[in-house]
Amino acid sequence: MKFYLISDNIDTQMGMRLAGIEGVVAHTEPEVTAALDAAFEDESIAVVLMTEKLVKLCHDRVYELKLSRTRPLIIEIPDRHGNSSVSEAISRYVGEAVGIKL
Repeated sequence: MKFYLISDNIDTQMGMRLAGIEGVVAHTEPEVTAALDAAFEDESIAVVLMTEKLVKLCHDRVYELKLSRTRPLIIEIPDRHGNSSVSEAISRYVGEAVGIKL
């Protein structure tokens, strides 16, 4: 089982490649959707890492996949600017999935 990166910039991709994580750079919603579809078809991918910017770009698609699929796990990572609201996103996902506010 392996990790896979979907990034909006080459810097993140190069850093992850140094750690042995392959991936793609995407800038538009169709590119991100195609990368997600390819990752979900590959049985060897266990975790998809996505930068914040791309998660925001395709929020509805990512949210639907997180709630309806068990594999691979989609993890939102801060982009190179470090503007992370991951804890807010997790609280929102749990709240909407379970029906309670955290």
